[in-house]
Amino acid sequence: MDVKITKEGKKSLVTLVGRLDTTNAAQFQEDIKPLMEDTEPDIEFDCTGMEYTSSQGLRMFLMLQKVVNSRKGKLVMKNMQPKVKEVFEITGFSNIINII
Repeated sequence: MDVKITKEGKKSLVTLVGRLDTTNAAQFQEDIKPLMEDTEPDIEFDCTGMEYTSSQGLRMFLMLQKVVNSRKGKLVMKNMQPKVKEVFEITGFSNIINII
């Protein structure tokens, strides 16, 4: 999984490319750690290049969403591939995380 984080004002723009699974979930957690440290996080994930997520990946997104909620921030995921979006819908994560 390739993770690129850029700042646009106070907003963090995160571009994801590849597969998020058990082999790289720990690295992904390290990559997004700065996002969890923002006092008022405003995070936008561009998932155009995200090919797959396992339950480990879902767990990372849930953890991040909980931190964002606790700090009154925003988290949005956009441009999700249909097969990845289906995983979020089947597991109910689409009710927890804002997907546009």
